[in-house]
Amino acid sequence: MESEESAMKVDVGGIVVHQEHLSAADQVELVEQVRRVVRAAPLYRPETKTGRKMSVRMTSAGTYGWISDRKGYRYERQHPNGEDWPPMPPMALEIWRAVSGVARDPQSCLINYYDEGAKMGLHQDRDEADFDMPVVSVSLGDEALFRVGGPKRGGKTQSIWLKSGDVAVIGGPARLNFHGIDRVRAGSSSLLPNGGRINLTMRVVD
Repeated sequence: MESEESAMKVDVGGIVVHQEHLSAADQVELVEQVRRVVRAAPLYRPETKTGRKMSVRMTSAGTYGWISDRKGYRYERQHPNGEDWPPMPPMALEIWRAVSGVARDPQSCLINYYDEGAKMGLHQDRDEADFDMPVVSVSLGDEALFRVGGPKRGGKTQSIWLKSGDVAVIGGPARLNFHGIDRVRAGSSSLLPNGGRINLTMRVVD
């Protein structure tokens, strides 16, 4: 894995993006580790509290998984199929320890798959107990237009194209900044044979 010193850091609205943090070989290995998670805990399409299906498909690894359904947003210890979540990919833990700046390990690794046309509206990650703990986000596959706002909805935003191998750290004063994915640039990466983008976000839950 790239050292923290060799990766270029870019500040986007207070969120630090470590560009090209993962080498091409590391990206291939991490994708294989993600596939093992998905075989144990299949991707599913979550829905909002109003019953609207999200455009991304998701699953999780670790002690907790993040769930969205008609009951609301929350962390659960089991996949919707009733099985415990599989262990977190070892490389995901390595990335967290390299960039998070905290001593605690993450308890949840949310895995989102974006196909062409999928997006994620501006939102805050606030279902965790301790906002002093960052969220670490890893991009694999097609590039995605990442938009960052402030801690209140509305106002000025900044955007950056996240490329495969980039790692973003959402922490410090920017921990509750609104952020989202406006669109995915289909075909911009050859990492995933069928295209699309995988995003891993690691969190300390309790």
